[in-house]
This record gives sequence, structure tokens and C-alpha cells, in this order.
Amino acid sequence: MSTSKQNRAAVLGTAFLSVALIPAGIAGAAFDPNSSVAAPARPGPPAEDVRVVDVPVTAWTVRERLRSCRPVSRGAYATDEGRRPTVPVCGQGDVVHWTADLDIDCDGLRTRWCNEETDPYFRPETAFHQADGIPLRADRLPYVVVPAPGEKWDHAAEGVGAGDPVVLLHGDRIAYAVIGDVGPADIIGEASYAAAEALGLDPHPVGGGARSGVTYLVFKDAPPRPLGSRQAAVEQGERLLRSFVNP
Repeated sequence: MSTSKQNRAAVLGTAFLSVALIPAGIAGAAFDPNSSVAAPARPGPPAEDVRVVDVPVTAWTVRERLRSCRPVSRGAYATDEGRRPTVPVCGQGDVVHWTADLDIDCDGLRTRWCNEETDPYFRPETAFHQADGIPLRADRLPYVVVPAPGEKWDHAAEGVGAGDPVVLLHGDRIAYAVIGDVGPADIIGEASYAAAEALGLDPHPVGGGARSGVTYLVFKDAPPRPLGSRQAAVEQGERLLRSFVNP
């Protein structure tokens, strides 16, 4: 379980219609209202020329899908220890989402960037491990920390578990991650060194991250992928996000 947080104070779909062409013998001819010959009908566009273009996947089109919140948590979470609880976990079909800050989780394998010297609250463990049993590597794998099950919300009961794909939004940036660690039961808003880096944020475990404005979009009960594979997280996240924006 990460304890560091406790201590750090889609162009809308457009229909393109082909232009109706007037036969050359008719164009410009005067119409005789006394004529018994009916004027030829103007041809309409072929059905196959009417198509809807998918909405592009951008941070803004994703947020548009997430404008409403149906709380699935019983109450709100604080973003840091000692702060007022203001962040609910919201549900929408096969996803849950919340918008909070982003504190840096550097726990897991000890590396040049994540160790006791760079992070005074470093722990060489993560709640979830790679397939080989080794803890996750925070400076390589973008992962997100979920609150431990508690009175407000139980992520496991909601269908959120190890390796589930996560989309992170900050400004106009999109990053892909997985569920990789568990934090305090009453605090939310934490992700790995690599996740912050992918969003263009300062990834340093002390003073890095973002104070607010980070959206976490989690796809529940997704098919399992290798938990330690960043490429698998990105490929699955991109596919699921396209389906979410263009259902």
C-alpha cells in the first residue's frame, strides 16, 4: 500500500452530402408552366455518399462525455491528508471516473528515480505485481493508485482491479495507464512517476504532479493484459477510449 500520499501536503459527426447534378440539357432551360411534360426530378445524393464521421478522440471530447456525474461512492474523497473531501467517484456504464490532483507514487522497484533518497516515503512494494511476482516499476509503468476499500467505496466490488485500463486527462494531454497500486481509504488522486511524465507533468515524487484538473477514467472488468507492459496498456487504452467516445 502506498503511504506517500498521506504525507504530501474528440469535430462533431458530420454528414457529407454529394451535390445534386443537373443534366446538361436541362441546365439553364426555361420552365414552361403550360407544358404537359413534367419537369425531371432532381436526383438526390446516393445513399452511400451520406456518412457520419467519427468524433475525434481528444481530451475535450472525452470530457464532454463525462460532463455528468452519477456518484458511485458514498461521499467524497480528500485529495490530500487534512483537506476537505470534495471528490466523488462517478459511474457511467462500464467506466468509473473522478477528477482530482495528481500526487506522485514512486513505490515499487528501487530505481535511480524512485528510491529512499528521491522519495522520503518510498516503499519497495506495490499492492499489485507483475506476472513474475515482481513489484511494479513506477518510473517506467504508468499506473494509477485507487483508494483502499472502505466505507465510501470498494473498488473491487465496483469491478475495478489490478491492470484495468485507465485514461488520464490533463489540459489537452491524454495518457494511458493501468490500475497498479492501492492507497489510503479516504484519499484519492495519485499516479506513478511514469504516468505524470506521460502527461507532461513534473514527475518528481516531492513537489511534482498537479494540484488539480486531472481526470481519471477507468474501464472496469477489462480483459487482462500483462500488468508490467506499458505497450499493452497503451494499445488497450486507445482502443477502449475510441469505443467510449464513439459508441
